Amino acid sequence: MNKNEQSIDNLTDEVCDFAKHVYDFTVAPEENGTRLDVFLSDKITSHSRNFFQNCIKDGLVQVDQTLAGKSNLKLKVDQKVRFQMPAPKETEILPQDIPLDILYEDADLMIINKPKGMVVHPANGHADGTLVNAIMFYAGDSLSGINGEKRPGIVHRIDKNTTGSLIVCKNDIAHNGIAIQLKEHSIKRIYKGIVHGNIKEDFGTVDAPLGRDPKNRKRNAIRPDGRHAVTHYKVLERFDGYTYAEFELETGRTHQIRVHMASIGHPLLGDDVYGPKKCPFTLEGQTLHAETIGFEHPVTGKYIEVSAPLPEYFQHLLKVLRNKS
Repeated sequence: MNKNEQSIDNLTDEVCDFAKHVYDFTVAPEENGTRLDVFLSDKITSHSRNFFQNCIKDGLVQVDQTLAGKSNLKLKVDQKVRFQMPAPKETEILPQDIPLDILYEDADLMIINKPKGMVVHPANGHADGTLVNAIMFYAGDSLSGINGEKRPGIVHRIDKNTTGSLIVCKNDIAHNGIAIQLKEHSIKRIYKGIVHGNIKEDFGTVDAPLGRDPKNRKRNAIRPDGRHAVTHYKVLERFDGYTYAEFELETGRTHQIRVHMASIGHPLLGDDVYGPKKCPFTLEGQTLHAETIGFEHPVTGKYIEVSAPLPEYFQHLLKVLRNKS
């Protein structure tokens, strides 16, 4: 079996058997006493805690080779947790004729330039108008769908108010190959953003582990027991009170750039979750753009690199800042 025939959830660090969708974990010392449902939702962040509670009820979770009967089971160091992913379910996602800005496309995958304000996948509060609704209309059944629930073509995500390059896979071989590269951190991902304040050094790195904020599970925070996360940044231009910067991800954790830059006193402009609640400009969320993505094609082996142009609002904001400086 070659590596593109293995399945690895790009949002986790677990071992997974693709044929059976079985995930094996060992409880680490810092995880001692963690509830079973919390443990699983922290390991496989693409699914909710409620999802794992239902899986535990359905007999899909074992602890030390014994079926786990309760979601609130407190785990102990070195215990072995095995999770059997349920078979993919057909989800009722309505195809919608929403324009797509396709930067690259072949028989196996597409690279989409996601606009600001668009959610990637339907969820509570966002039942339609998502990127998945759009690609379902465009590509129909020619999309991948693995990892327990059919999320057509989606192998990685960017935040609702982050714009830019996003890979969409048309089959499970492509999905698997991209997921493996994401796990191995071999995909090139460069972002552009504007942050509060003037970054003094021209180059820098934030190396700080990330995990769910214990006070607010919708946020992430720097935690000593979090997952390894590294962001490299480079100053492109300085303005009066703001800095235009480039960010290169060594890892790809949820909200990584947003949390890392806020942690060093330079939150992203417009980010009312990790930065100031009030913004001096009329913006819709953080000023962050996933500009460049580069990877080895999971089928042909050819290196692909695509860049999404800065959105209009971002270009306009740069002109305003330049005129004020």
